[in-house]
Amino acid sequence: MRDSAHLGRTGEVSREATEQLTRAHEQAVTGNIPRQLPRPEIGDSWERVRRLGLDPEHGRAPEHLSTAEVEHRRRSSGLDAVLPTLRQTLLDPTTDLPLILAVADSQGDVLWHEGPRQLRRSADLIGFMTGGRWGEESVGTNGIGTALRTGRPLRVHSAEHYVRNQHAWTCVSAPVRDPRTGRLAGVVDLSGPARGVHPQLLALAVTAARLAETELRASQLESLHRLRTVAAPVLAQSPSPALVVDRDGWTAATAGLPPVNRLRLPTDGWGSAPVHWLPSLGECAVEPLADGWLVRPLTGSPEAVNEQSEGARLVLDLSRSDRPELFVRGGAGSWSHALSPRHAELLLLLATHRPGRTAAELAEGLFGEPARTVTVRAELSRLRRYLGALLEHRPYRFAGSVHVEVVGPTDPYQLLPSSSAPGIRRLRALLDGGSVLLPGCRAMGTAQPGDAPGRAVPGPRRQPDDALTV
Repeated sequence: MRDSAHLGRTGEVSREATEQLTRAHEQAVTGNIPRQLPRPEIGDSWERVRRLGLDPEHGRAPEHLSTAEVEHRRRSSGLDAVLPTLRQTLLDPTTDLPLILAVADSQGDVLWHEGPRQLRRSADLIGFMTGGRWGEESVGTNGIGTALRTGRPLRVHSAEHYVRNQHAWTCVSAPVRDPRTGRLAGVVDLSGPARGVHPQLLALAVTAARLAETELRASQLESLHRLRTVAAPVLAQSPSPALVVDRDGWTAATAGLPPVNRLRLPTDGWGSAPVHWLPSLGECAVEPLADGWLVRPLTGSPEAVNEQSEGARLVLDLSRSDRPELFVRGGAGSWSHALSPRHAELLLLLATHRPGRTAAELAEGLFGEPARTVTVRAELSRLRRYLGALLEHRPYRFAGSVHVEVVGPTDPYQLLPSSSAPGIRRLRALLDGGSVLLPGCRAMGTAQPGDAPGRAVPGPRRQPDDALTV
C-alpha cells in the first residue's frame, strides 16, 4: 500500500517522514511513481513541473523584475494598502524567529521581501528576493507558486520542493483574493530553515491573508457607498425597474427588482452597445453612471427570460490554467464570464455527465465525501443565480436544449491544475490515457474559421449525453 508521509503529534514533520519525502522526490523527478505518495497537491505539482522539463537540481536561470517594474507592480496590485497589516501580524519584533515575509502578486513575482539580513542573504542564493519570479514554471513546487496554482493555503516542507536547492527551506503561504472580482490578488508567504519553522505558522499566514482581504473589502464598500449616493436620485426617477452596479458588477442600489448582490458582467465589460444580454435577466439596456452602470431589464417576465436561453451554445473554456472562463451564445446575444475555481470544477463535472448528478455525487467528485452536500448546494445556488435557465436541478444538469462543449489544454495535467478534487484528478488520468474525450473534443489552439481569438463562442460538436462519466 502507498502511504502519504506523516506528521508527528505536534504537527512537526518527523525525521522518518522527511526521509520518505526525499525518497519520493528522487523517484518522482525521474518519472517513476513514488512508493510513498506525497500529499495530492504536492504530487500533482511535481507531475506538472516534471512535464515542463524543469531541471530538478537548480530549476531555470533566475529571472528578476527591474526596480521600476517592481514599483509599478506594487501600485497596481493593490497590496501596498494592506502591507502594514501584514507586517504587524507576521513580523513580531519581540521574537527572533528566523523567518522571511514575502508578498507576491498574482503572477508569483515577489514584490516585498523582509526579514533578518543574514537569512535574506541565504535566500538570495536561490533567487528568493524582491523581484524574483516564483511561479511553478520558473522554480518548481514552492509555497508561492503552488499556493497560487491551488488557490489554497499551503505548507511546502523541505523535499516537497521540486528543485533540490530549496530543500533546506520550508515555506507556508496563503492566497489573498480581491473581494471585488474573486480573483487572486497575490499570496502571503513565510519562509525559513526547514528544521525551524513551527507548524502553527500556516494558521498565522492564513489569518494575515484574511485580514488583508477584510481591508480590501472595506475599501470596496466605501466605493459602493459613494456610487449609491449618486444612484439614489436616478433610480427614484426611473419609470421602470433598474439597478446600479459598480465596474465589477456589485450592486449599489436597486428599484423595482428583487435584491441581488452581484451581476456577472461580461468578461470584457459592456463595451459601447446600448443593449446587452445576461442569462439571468435577459436583454438589458445599459448606460454608464459615475463609476458604474445603470442597468434596465427589457425582458418582461421570467418565462421570457428563460425562452431567450433556449438552444444556447455554452463553451467551458479551460485552455488557460489560470483563468477558466464560460462563454454562452443565446438567441438574444452572447455573454462570457471568468469563473471561480470551484464553479469551474462543478461545471466540468456536469459537462462530462449530461444526464446530471445529485448533490451527493458532486460532493463525492469534489471532496471525496458524499455527505458534504450543503457546500455543493450553496455553490450551485450561486451558479443558478447567474446562469438562469441554462442550469437545472433534481438532478443538477445543463438544460436539455443547451449545446455544451469543453475546450481543454493540450496537456491533460494542465486541466484545472489547481484542483485536487478526486473527480477532476480521475478525469485527468482518463484523458491522459486516451480512454475518454471532453465534450466537443476541442484542445487549445484548435480554433475554427471565424472564431475571434479568445472571445467568440466556438460551435459545438455534440457527443452523446452519456459519452463520458467521471
